[in-house]
Amino acid sequence: MTHTADFGDAHQRHWEDAELLFSEKRLANADHLYGFSAECGLKAVMEALGMGVDRKGKPTKPKDRVHIETLWTRFQSFASGRGGAQYSRQLPSGTPFQNWSVSDRYAHRGYAVQSVVEQHRNAAAQICVVVNGARLDGRL
Repeated sequence: MTHTADFGDAHQRHWEDAELLFSEKRLANADHLYGFSAECGLKAVMEALGMGVDRKGKPTKPKDRVHIETLWTRFQSFASGRGGAQYSRQLPSGTPFQNWSVSDRYAHRGYAVQSVVEQHRNAAAQICVVVNGARLDGRL
């Protein structure tokens, strides 16, 4: 059974689990969940700004059905064009998840090095700030 997407909740639970794993030095799975947390957080804000989703919550446009390494740049232009520039301005410049891949779930855990995981963690933490800001603004 497929459940309806809830990007806001998924963002929060992936963040919480990533933090638990990070604190236990389980870097590979923490890194993976930081990427999913970031992705879901951005999609939650995008949905609040008018991103189309089908009845199961799946984004209707293929360019919105991407993972964080691509979504980061997409979010910047989407939010700015939808009255959400204040959210995109809060994100670090560049593409901090450019070296993250959903396929890393199959990789040996040794791929995850502390400095890269911390980079992803910091970027995901900034997305938490963006999501919380959207909640305070009444968008979420």
